[in-house]
Amino acid sequence: MIVTIARQVIKPECMDAYHKLAQELVSKSVAEAGCVSYYSVQAEDDPRVHLFVECWKDQAAIDFHGATEHFTRIVPQFAAMFADAEVVTRYQVLA
Repeated sequence: MIVTIARQVIKPECMDAYHKLAQELVSKSVAEAGCVSYYSVQAEDDPRVHLFVECWKDQAAIDFHGATEHFTRIVPQFAAMFADAEVVTRYQVLA
């Protein structure tokens, strides 16, 4: 299993639009065959900080996800909403 964590800091004026798009991205992504779990979370101590926490069966599932209509339509819209550079880190599950 592969875990991806994408950290974003959202501009305050973009928060509502970001949440709407994130909700759509999550609802469509969890329906994909190779998706183990997919969450959008917000930091309690700084509401501008958000994470996508994604667990995928394998690289093929990630590749499929990256080519979906919802991903290719929604993710590019996020860039204008970021107050800082997005940080994406991938992890391999060991146990």
